[in-house]
Amino acid sequence: MKKIEQRAILCCVLALVLALGLGVFLARYLVRGGSWVSSPFNRHLYNTSGQLAVGTVLDRDGDVLSGVENGQRTYYDNATVRKATLHAVGDLQGNIGTGALNAFADKLTGYNLLNGAFGAAQGGELYLTIDARYNYEAYEALNGHAGTVAVYNYKTGEILCMVSAPSYDPLNVPEDIETNPRYEGAYLNRFLSSTFTPGSIFKTVTLTAALEKIPDLDSRTWTCEGSVQIGDETIVCSGTHGQQNIGDAFANSCNVVFAQLAQELGASTMKQYTDKAGLTDSYSVDGLPTAKGSFAWEGITDGQLGWAGVGQGQDQVNPCAMMCYMGAIANGGKAAKPYLIEKTVSPLGLPSLPRLNGKTSQLIASDTAEILAEMMAQNVQKTYGTGRFPNMDICAKSGTAEVGEGKTPHAWFTGFLRNEDAPYAFVVLVENGGGGSSVAGTVAGKVLDVIVNGY
Repeated sequence: MKKIEQRAILCCVLALVLALGLGVFLARYLVRGGSWVSSPFNRHLYNTSGQLAVGTVLDRDGDVLSGVENGQRTYYDNATVRKATLHAVGDLQGNIGTGALNAFADKLTGYNLLNGAFGAAQGGELYLTIDARYNYEAYEALNGHAGTVAVYNYKTGEILCMVSAPSYDPLNVPEDIETNPRYEGAYLNRFLSSTFTPGSIFKTVTLTAALEKIPDLDSRTWTCEGSVQIGDETIVCSGTHGQQNIGDAFANSCNVVFAQLAQELGASTMKQYTDKAGLTDSYSVDGLPTAKGSFAWEGITDGQLGWAGVGQGQDQVNPCAMMCYMGAIANGGKAAKPYLIEKTVSPLGLPSLPRLNGKTSQLIASDTAEILAEMMAQNVQKTYGTGRFPNMDICAKSGTAEVGEGKTPHAWFTGFLRNEDAPYAFVVLVENGGGGSSVAGTVAGKVLDVIVNGY
């Protein structure tokens, strides 16, 4: 009798272990089933060259960016479009980690929990939010420079344009891609996966802190004589601006004023507002993590704090995070989180369910956002020129980021439109491009003109 009881207990234990193991397997299946199915080891989904041989990638208008013919992966028939959409679509070798062929392979197989990969012979359809034409225009506007251009709808989250350069034609990979400096970082999606010195676009954060923490900001004036000594550092300005109020200092992008504001605010306040702006966070774009920005606020001198306040020193920002911050300024403090997948259609012709997209946290107080937006609009009117942006109620900030002695600065231009029918935030970075307004602003103007006016 005692042996029977012992055996019964052992059987119960084994049954519990089996149930626990089954539960763990089911949990992992629910979470990772798509990855298992789309693994390159699943040979009936990949051809002998290791290419995903099922599924179609399309842009928001239904233009096929990559499909399959006779078991071979195909691409759009225009080489420039292939280059312009490479970091969204992916390459044949799997080197572009953010490309749909790699990152969203499970969706291209048509996999779902109920049917698995049934119907995988043709795979599913994956519609991206980007527009091939917008990407084409952005890539052309970069004119051979490294950098990134992105535009998204800050009310819905749809990324309309996402270009990273240098790029290459996935159907004609350069033989010297690994050694030619021209292609340095070509596998990297600069919009999602990189950080850069921001230069004066970071003054939007310093100004936000000043608007909320310095009560008499509106009534104060400063005198810019071309430089200012803060501690052991000489903060050099781009010009000699004379006496200015805060609006003029922002429009002039005056380093002298903004370095002094950062010193007055203090490192802890600057850190607080940088973190609140989301510039040290990582966003998830349909599961693709963005790089976190980094700032050195601890143990710095007053002079170093002054440089940090104007976007120099050790400041590093991610372009996607900066674009989201612009969207939040435009949208009362919160913006829609960006995404790339518009919808999927299964091999059976069933569309995916409508997505429920979330918003960012409160990146800036709503009343402060309204004031900052108006000051950014004044930047365009006073400095950049409204004629460059026809039919656009545009708010913007340029940046010219010094990146080392003997090197041409990075050019930035970021901001948003307040048009009811074009609620778009944007970011442009031209690496070693020179002047932010003249270079990056010109790129932004060309791309936004196509998007807004259809030219």
